[in-house]
Amino acid sequence: MAPASEEDIARLEMAKGGMTLVDAARAHHLYDAMGPAREISGGSAANTLAGLAALGADCAFIGQVAQDQLGEVFAHDIRAGGIAFATPARAGDPSTARCLIFVTPDGQRTMNTFLGASQFLPADALDETTIAAAKVLYLEGYLWDPEEPRRAMQRAIGAARDAGREVAFTLSDAFVIARHGDDFRALIAAGQIDILFANEHELAALTGCADADDGIAKLAPQVPVLVVTHGENGAQAIAHGQRARVDAAPVAHVVDTTGAGDLFAAGFLFGHVRGAALETCLKLGAACAAEVISHYGARPEADIKALVAPLLG
Repeated sequence: MAPASEEDIARLEMAKGGMTLVDAARAHHLYDAMGPAREISGGSAANTLAGLAALGADCAFIGQVAQDQLGEVFAHDIRAGGIAFATPARAGDPSTARCLIFVTPDGQRTMNTFLGASQFLPADALDETTIAAAKVLYLEGYLWDPEEPRRAMQRAIGAARDAGREVAFTLSDAFVIARHGDDFRALIAAGQIDILFANEHELAALTGCADADDGIAKLAPQVPVLVVTHGENGAQAIAHGQRARVDAAPVAHVVDTTGAGDLFAAGFLFGHVRGAALETCLKLGAACAAEVISHYGARPEADIKALVAPLLG
């Protein structure tokens, strides 16, 4: 990731604030156009697990990297964070996935993602024993796009349901919904999703309702726990008919919004698996999101376990 001007975003024809899938050639072109950059391990679900592990949860990650330097860095970083990661690296092309992130002075992140090896996660890489042992299986919508990880996630959902575990799903981005919204709506209608994370844009794309309240009213009866984030306007959740809303946690200066949703999910899920009240879960999410947007990168730098301790009593 690297700082960028508004002019850079326009010159490179990027969609500010969004996430765009790019091929290897475009990824190389954008990398060459970047200023001095920071290389930081990321990935939506991996970021959420990094937050959960930092909070004290036991976590395991299933995902695909290649046998290259970036794959080694990713594997090192996630294991160093205390997260079990046993998926073998993939030989040959393509290389490990990367996301080229341009951060404008307002803290907004514009992401360009080359899925690389991550789009070839095979279903047989799943550790169903680990899935069955987890309280929650957490999945990201980004990887619904490629065929192999989509099949792997479908199999993972089946393993979690068979074991009586909860399935949490983040919609990830409106463009993913534009491509696969019918799949997501079918999963929800079939009762396969227990906890759904969405921001206002994703909610509108999934429900067809421009007004967030209308979208929530339409979707909440179909999902046991619905969590909707509103950026600087806080977040709300509806769980089994109970509703709670919290303000965004204060931030002295927004540096980089990358990972805000990922870390919000981490805080919320940490509270959820501990049986915390719905409002407390939201406050935990808001606190973790506030920490990650106060610096570059999508993984916490501060001791978020100590940060959230007052919220847990």
